[in-house]
Order: sequence, then C-alpha cells, then structure tokens
Amino acid sequence: MFSAVARILRTPDLRKKILFTLAIIAIFRLGSFIPSPYVNFSNVQTCLNANQGTTGLYELVNLFSGGALLKLSIFALGIMPYITSSIIVQLLRVVIPHFETLYKEGQSGQARLTQYTRYLTIALGVLQSTTLITVARSGALFGTTSTTECSNIVTDTSWYAILLMVITMTAGTGLIMWLGELVTERGIGNGMSLLIFTSIAAQFPTSLWAIEQSKGFGTFLIVCVIGALVVAAVVFVEQSQRRIPVQYAKRMIGRRTYGGNNTYIPIKVNMAGVVPVIFASSLLYLPSLIAQFAQPASGEAAAPWVTWITTYLTKGDHPLYMLLYALLIIGFTYFYVAITFNPEEVADNMKKYGGFIPGIRAGRPTAEYLDYVLTRITLPGSLYLAIVALIPLVAFALLGTSNQFMFGGTSILIIVGVGLETVKQIDSQLQQRHYEGLLR
Repeated sequence: MFSAVARILRTPDLRKKILFTLAIIAIFRLGSFIPSPYVNFSNVQTCLNANQGTTGLYELVNLFSGGALLKLSIFALGIMPYITSSIIVQLLRVVIPHFETLYKEGQSGQARLTQYTRYLTIALGVLQSTTLITVARSGALFGTTSTTECSNIVTDTSWYAILLMVITMTAGTGLIMWLGELVTERGIGNGMSLLIFTSIAAQFPTSLWAIEQSKGFGTFLIVCVIGALVVAAVVFVEQSQRRIPVQYAKRMIGRRTYGGNNTYIPIKVNMAGVVPVIFASSLLYLPSLIAQFAQPASGEAAAPWVTWITTYLTKGDHPLYMLLYALLIIGFTYFYVAITFNPEEVADNMKKYGGFIPGIRAGRPTAEYLDYVLTRITLPGSLYLAIVALIPLVAFALLGTSNQFMFGGTSILIIVGVGLETVKQIDSQLQQRHYEGLLR
C-alpha cells in the first residue's frame, strides 16, 4: 500500500490532479463555515449545540451539504439542487422526445442537456434558498419555535436583506457546481460525487464522537463494528454483477476481418444507486410538510388527519413509517431501472453490430431475455437498498437520535460508491504509466 502511494507521488500528472482535487475540496469545506449575510451565527451555534436537529427532507439536504444547511452558510444548499436537476432532466427524457433526441446525438447533444441542467440548478437554488430562509425566519428550521435564539437567526427581515441572502446562497450553489466540474476536468474522479463524498465524510467524526459521549464507549465500539460490517456488505453488493455473455460474428469489410470476439453485458445488482432512497425520502416528507401548514392556532385541536400524520409519518421510529419507506424504495428502484436501462435499445445495438447472446435469437427475443434477467436481478437489489436505508431508522429507535448513526442509508451508499469509483480511476491511471495498479 505504501509503495502504491509512493508511485502516485512520483507520477507528476497524477500528483498534480490529486493535489488540485484536494485544494478544491478544501475550498468547498471552507465555504461551509462562512455564514450568509444577516445571519446571527452565535444563535445558530446555540441551536446546533442544543441537539434539536431536524428531520425529513432538511435532514437529507443537511447531509449532502456537510452540515452547512443548518449553519445557513454561503454553501447552505450544497450540491442538492444539482442532484435534483440532474434527476429531473434524466426523467424528462422519457416525457420530452427532444431531450431523448439530444441524448442520442452524442457529445454535442449531451452538452446541451448539461447546459439545461445548469439552468435548472440555478432556478432550484433560488427556490430552495427562499424556502430555507422562510423556514429559518419562522424558527422551524431546528424543529421548534419556542426557543428565542432559534427564532432570531435572521437579524434583518427587510426585503433587500432577504434578497441578498437568496442571491448569496444561489451564487454559492453555482460556485459549487463550477468547482465540481473543475474537479471532473482537471482533477481525479467525478467532481460532483467527490463533493458529496466530502460533505458526508466530514460528519462522521462528529457523529461517532456524539455516540461515545451520549451512550458510552461500549455502544461506540459496537457501532464501529456494525459500521465495518455494513461497509463490507455494501462493497460486496456494489461490486456484484450479472454478466450476460455476448458473441460478435466475424464480418469481412474489404480485406479485413472484424468482430469474432466475445464480451459480456454487466448488469449490476444495484443499478439504481442511491436515487430510489432520495426519491422515497422526499416523497415521505411531503405529508409532514402539508401537516405543518395545517397546524391549528394555539388552543385549538388539530384535525384528525394532521394528528395521524404527526404520529405515524413524522418520525422514522414508527413501524408504519419504516414499512412505507421500504415499499417506496422497492417501487422506485424498479421505476428508475426501467427508465435508465432499455432492453430493446441494447438488443437493437447488438443486432446492428452483429452481436448475439448464445442460445438467444437476435432482436425481440434478446430484448425479452434481457428484460427477464433485469427484473429478477432488480428484486435483490431493491431489497438490499431498503435494508441499508432502514439501518439509520433502526438506530434512531435504539439510540434515540437519527443524526448519530451514519453507517446506513444514503451516506454509506455514496461513501462506498464514490470511493470505489475514485480508486478505480487512480488504479487505471497508474496502470497506464507503470503497468502496475494501485493494489497488487
């Protein structure tokens, strides 16, 4: 391992890319601690130290921002607007034929889609920053309106102050998007994914230390052991794939022979990644958001449906919430895989280049076979996602807090996925220069 690190440092190009990536990550983390204009940072720290926390969609956004959301920093929105816009543009390919045409045009068409994603990111940044500032002004960002400090986070509520805060947070989102693209072009790995990785990994030490302080060293040790086992299981499943063999017939073009080689189509067990978990979390947050707007005035009784939502769909420790969460993840996994992997398109491309699956006729039978394999392999993948996503909820019921267990849900999936992808890129670049990978 140390020799591999030495080879990385002795390779000038690779060393420059890694140092550039680390510099961008440092800038990204620095911006997470710079407060936005007209934010009382001492009151924010008081609310954070009170361990009141937040739940629902804000917990997810706070996770992806590295804790910057609750600090109301200039990078408060983090990378979440870009993730949301990327998913929306990808889903719109099914609805809008023009988007699908651009996607099939190759590099030029995909550059147009990337531009649309950037525009949508800025629009979502304006919308989300406005919502965040509104919630912060009401004092509900930390789950309570009774504490004076949490109700006085914003020092100036005039229109120009609010406008400046919205512009600052939106500009921070645009800067994060630019930093991520710089890492992709000049650094190592995927820039957006690495920024998310950094945001989540930055909260691990604080979460583990909070467990040790509140539950003792024994619980802390048990959590570390469970975390190591979960990481090993996630790495195993993320690397698992079903390889469908493909043969290409020999073709004579002029005096040359093309084709005749054997390859395979890799179908991963978890093809959907972390997207179904994000979809399910966002959808489950909507009922509690509607219930917040329907809260009665002081002294009045709440409506029965508001009480039911507050009891069963607000906190993650109720069995009904867990069941709905797992079912939504399974359903969204099938939905997202059906959108991103088109068996008919793969079968047509194979037929066009003379490829076929041994024992399966080219054309429609190949598409039906791919769909059959995809449906069967998606079931264990969806169950795996549901189990991993339920780990923080179970920890919430056992430990008493959801923010103190990071070895599950979106956090561990992103950490493992980005880590594996980055290591693969470093390994491939080392093999190009030294004929020897990162690990022997």
